[in-house]
Amino acid sequence: MAESVYKVIELVGTSTESWEKAAAATVERASQSLRDLRVAEVVEMDMVIEDGKVTTYRTKVKLSFKYESGG
Repeated sequence: MAESVYKVIELVGTSTESWEKAAAATVERASQSLRDLRVAEVVEMDMVIEDGKVTTYRTKVKLSFKYESGG
């Protein structure tokens, strides 16, 4: 079996509805420009509050994808 290498990046997704939708938005958007996504790990969640109300859910996600060298 050949060895594989994976790159890990952090992205933050947002949603006005939930942390789950913010995380899903992150993966869906990343999949438009990154190939072979493997694992998404939620590492942090927070909220934006305006006038005493939650307006935005934010989810920080670590994404891993298979690393392919340019050569």
